[in-house]
Amino acid sequence: MEAAGAGGARGSRTGSRGGIRVLKRNMKCNGSRNCLNRRSRFGSRERDWLKEDVGRGCVYIYGADCATATSSDLHLVLCTVDTLASEICDGEGRENLYLQLHGDLVRRLEPTEKPLQIVYEYLAGLGFEDLVRIQEEAANSDLSCMIRFYNEKPCQVEQLDRILLSGVYNVRKGKTQLHKWAERLVILCGTCLIVSSVKDCHTGKMHILPLVGGKVEEVKRRQHSLAFSSAGAQAQTYHVCFETLAEYQRWHRQASTVVSQRLSTVDLSCYSLEEVPEHLFYSQDITYLNLRHNFMRLDGSGGLDSLCSLQILCLDGNFLTSLPEELGNLQQLCSLGLSFNNFSEVPVVCEKLTALDKLAMAGNQLETLNLGMLNKMSHIRYVDLRLNHLWRLSVDSLEGNKSVTHMDLRDNRLTDLDLSFLGSLEQLHCERNQLRELTLSGFSLRALYANTNCLMTVNVYPVPSLLTCLEISRNQLLCIPDWACEAKKLEVLDMSYNLLTELPSRTLSSLSLRKLMVGHNHVQSLPLLLEHIPLEVLDLQHNLITKLPEMFFFKALNLRYLNASANSLESLPSVCPGEESLSMLQLLYLTNNNLTDQCIPDLVGHANLRVLHLANNQLQTFPASKLSKLEQLEELNLSGNKLKTIPTTIANCKQLHTLIAHSNEISIFPEILHLPCIQFVDLSCNELTEIVIPEVLPATLQELDLTGNTNLVLEHKTLDIFSHIATLKIDAKPSLTADSVLSSTLWNHGLAEMAGQRNKLCVSALALGSFADSVEAVYGMFDGDRNEELPRLLQCTMADVLLEEVQQSNIDSVFMSNTFLVSHRKLGMAGQKLGSSAVLCYIRHDATDLAGSFTLTLANVGTCQAILCRSGKPLPLSKVFSLEQYPEEARRVKEQKAIITEDNKVNGVTCCTRMLGCTYLHPWILPKPHVYSIPLTVQDELLLLGNKALWEHLSYTEAVTAVRHLHDPLAAAKKVCTLAQSYGCQDNVGAMVVCLNIGEDSCTCEMHGLTLPGPGGIISTAKPTTPSSGSGIASEFSSELSASEASSEVGSTASDEHSGAGLDAGLVPRPERRCSLHPVPPSSIFQRQPSCATFSSNHSDNGLDSDDEQPVEGVMTNGSKVEVEVDIHCCKGKSLEPRPPGAEEGSPAAGSEDDSGGFFFRIQRQNSVNSNILLAGTKERCELQKSPSTCCLYGKKLSNGSIVPLEESLNLIEVATEVPKKKTGYFAAPTQLEPEDQFVVPPDLEEEVKEQIKQHHGSGAEQEPNEKAAVAPPDEFDTAL
Repeated sequence: MEAAGAGGARGSRTGSRGGIRVLKRNMKCNGSRNCLNRRSRFGSRERDWLKEDVGRGCVYIYGADCATATSSDLHLVLCTVDTLASEICDGEGRENLYLQLHGDLVRRLEPTEKPLQIVYEYLAGLGFEDLVRIQEEAANSDLSCMIRFYNEKPCQVEQLDRILLSGVYNVRKGKTQLHKWAERLVILCGTCLIVSSVKDCHTGKMHILPLVGGKVEEVKRRQHSLAFSSAGAQAQTYHVCFETLAEYQRWHRQASTVVSQRLSTVDLSCYSLEEVPEHLFYSQDITYLNLRHNFMRLDGSGGLDSLCSLQILCLDGNFLTSLPEELGNLQQLCSLGLSFNNFSEVPVVCEKLTALDKLAMAGNQLETLNLGMLNKMSHIRYVDLRLNHLWRLSVDSLEGNKSVTHMDLRDNRLTDLDLSFLGSLEQLHCERNQLRELTLSGFSLRALYANTNCLMTVNVYPVPSLLTCLEISRNQLLCIPDWACEAKKLEVLDMSYNLLTELPSRTLSSLSLRKLMVGHNHVQSLPLLLEHIPLEVLDLQHNLITKLPEMFFFKALNLRYLNASANSLESLPSVCPGEESLSMLQLLYLTNNNLTDQCIPDLVGHANLRVLHLANNQLQTFPASKLSKLEQLEELNLSGNKLKTIPTTIANCKQLHTLIAHSNEISIFPEILHLPCIQFVDLSCNELTEIVIPEVLPATLQELDLTGNTNLVLEHKTLDIFSHIATLKIDAKPSLTADSVLSSTLWNHGLAEMAGQRNKLCVSALALGSFADSVEAVYGMFDGDRNEELPRLLQCTMADVLLEEVQQSNIDSVFMSNTFLVSHRKLGMAGQKLGSSAVLCYIRHDATDLAGSFTLTLANVGTCQAILCRSGKPLPLSKVFSLEQYPEEARRVKEQKAIITEDNKVNGVTCCTRMLGCTYLHPWILPKPHVYSIPLTVQDELLLLGNKALWEHLSYTEAVTAVRHLHDPLAAAKKVCTLAQSYGCQDNVGAMVVCLNIGEDSCTCEMHGLTLPGPGGIISTAKPTTPSSGSGIASEFSSELSASEASSEVGSTASDEHSGAGLDAGLVPRPERRCSLHPVPPSSIFQRQPSCATFSSNHSDNGLDSDDEQPVEGVMTNGSKVEVEVDIHCCKGKSLEPRPPGAEEGSPAAGSEDDSGGFFFRIQRQNSVNSNILLAGTKERCELQKSPSTCCLYGKKLSNGSIVPLEESLNLIEVATEVPKKKTGYFAAPTQLEPEDQFVVPPDLEEEVKEQIKQHHGSGAEQEPNEKAAVAPPDEFDTAL
């Protein structure tokens, strides 16, 4: 590795690193499996030694039983990048050292290999660049889940599963009496007999005897003995003596079964083989041999020519450049796999393989396809040339080819393709080229796949009478070709994403067409139907259709699926006028049209309707009599309309399992909880006020979403009933003062996640509107595709990892990249076989321009993306790391000889080339992210994050257009998910919308005339007031995350000390208050504190949890709502602020009210228990100091992650009159107090308590007149509305 080598050259500060210096220390495992206590890793001596040179490090040496045991001795060996494996073995007293990658295959290290250098190279390959950081990561024991060293060869679990019989018996080798009997461990594993000494059974010293084709005979001269012999001329024999007759019979029976097997299939892929094992040559029955992903060197035949019965040979991924002539002797070989090697032309030896039927050469380096060579191989029918560099075809003669029937040319560089001389061609794949023109022979053509090209002309002659499937979507075709309209057997036609303006009548009226996809074109109308058609699936979405033909449903009686979303439909045709309906329609998608209530009666005729989507139309009512007739309905989507109610006749829909009706004006909860099959109900963003529910909920109900109903009040009885629902989403009751104090926020978010037709949700999101107790934000989305474990792990850990990385570096590309790499490591064993896409957005102040606005830094891997809406236009920020959309990544993966299957997936697992997790696919799949930073401006309206399923069905422009006019981010996120589902998405879909309000109107600086009291402005009449960490600040949790998940990760590291300068006088000096748009340049580097909880910060938001931070006073966030509280610990008059030298009373620096052009109001602090009264007039300054308390904005956190507000009678009171005199720090208090620990005043005693508090302050004022005289408190302060 160049990086490690360079580091070694420049690092040596204590002399040469050469020689042997190996320190060993026994470590004990603490906590979870394979994890060490960080404090016990090194002593001070070892740490000092490591710091002297970046070329020094450590490796962890595991015992052989670490693969299966939960704990064992673990040796920490300090060494350098020059330390050889032999030196470590000498220090360990072992003969060999073994390396295991990703918990998978194990190989023995050569004595000259350098273990620490291997680790450094591995980390550099992941994406770490700084040598010091590589040294730190190499010393982390969590790395053992990806790379691990053993002092003995571990016994793999997979091998244990293949063990049939095992035991310790007396064994004699050979047929003669010269050998002695000795006690040995004997294992019958798979098709082999393994014999080894009991002492060295795990060190690799073992003898393997292949039994297939061999013999198992009874030894007559010795009781209970068997003779095991292998096949072939050089056969070996082992005599095994068993102790009992039962053991003898069991071994004889099992071994006889193995011996009698005729081995026909051999899979030796991924075994690091350089040549074919010799024992295979004695197996004459092998018909299938897989040698994929090895290091085969076929200088000669390698003995393969002796396998005369071989029919299928796979040599994929072996770095081959040629084939030996001896392979021509395999006359029965019918399939040859040479994919992902280094061939630049078709091997000549293929001409001799007369039985060869299929030739696979995908992922090689072919640039020119010599069609004359195919003519010489008249026996080849299937040719696979995917993922090469083909850019032209060469034809030696005009002679046609009548043998090739299937050709695969996907993912090449072809611009024009003429295969008209292939008269027998039946199927052609040519997707993802740059084809402008395509010419084929139609004599035998049955299927044509030419999606994602630049086709303007497709010529097929003669008319393909056998053609059944034609897919030419995502091209530039202006019309459907005439030959396609004349194809008499065409069943599937996909012309979506083209430039069609009309649909020919003969196409729609075809008597063979079953599936027609013409979405995303410019079709304005459909032709009239004169005859009944057999069409079953019709996709018309994203066109300009205003009306369907009047007799459409009457003529298309077989139609089962119709998607006419995103058109301009204002009405629907009737079904069957004058007679009973014969409609077979089951799935109807009409989202995003202009349909009104008048279309509802036309739906009644579809009695078999199971799925109905009418979202984002102009519906105001849904007649009850009409809904009652849709008895087969299973899924109903009415979101984004103007419905006031859902008819009570929905109770007739006994099969209904999904009701989505968000973003309406529904005020009455529908009668759906009596339905026996109901599973998912989404009534968010409505006007619900109360819910009447039965005593017992249906057992099938899994999710109920009531978020966004601001007037909804849930009783405790209702909450108890809802507690049995797996997922319950409700909002906190908005604060009485939050919206009036803060007219706009810098950002707020809304999140929507829908499982679709899958039974689990594999998408998770991270949303921190107030990150690290500062005016910063972090938003992320994680998509595990088929697993839900990794997205949840990333959701729990990634914010804390980011917080730690920001402390170490201010360079955005460094800390964001390291955040992903460390999160990749922290996935542990779960990340070995599972993977997840991820996108993370971090909003913070620009480190290079602290006087400016905010900077958005984004990082992503996989297929999760984020776009920024700037001036109404989408601005993509992320990159899609997939084989289809990122050619550079596809080239990298192909050069590293990964196997890309026909469905364009790496090793058949995933289409992503960069992911978190899936370490067993290293180095093909990497965790290093794409990082991008952009300053936020006033023109930035919103940030939109989504997973793969969202962006597959929704373009950037349509997504931005759909939500930019919505003020509620939750409704916006719901809308884009609903659109994706209506457009055909059946997978998990997730979207997060972050509304941005970055502008001068958000400024609350004192330099603009706004002043808020600072800490110490309100002085206690008895003692100086010291702020409490629990002063009414509720911890922030995402409303979609459960409290149990959050509590499992809580671990506060906040400092308990606070700078106490000025506390003796009861004053805390405060610099000029600035808003987030105009921050005060820091005088020194500040230190961030890790958050207390996984998803948010639990520190007090009054800025006193850190010695150096200056967060916005009095501002706290709760879920997606931003609340403002005026805290007595943050109140300070303008007269107490430190002024610069020479500043006058009326200067702008004093924060005069007249200097501001904004709107202000005064906040008067009363001696009230539960109120903060906002007045627009001017009051006396002395009244401000009378308030000993502040209103607490507090909510109860439910187990499912929702927040339920407490009643007004449970508002919290804090009286900070008795505090200890302490020059530094503040009195110990919990970060967040429980409601039971607070002083709660019932409403009937509220007035009495007010009077007592007034008397208390009055007496206190007489005791300390000197303090009042020394510091004059302000009588008012200003804040922005």
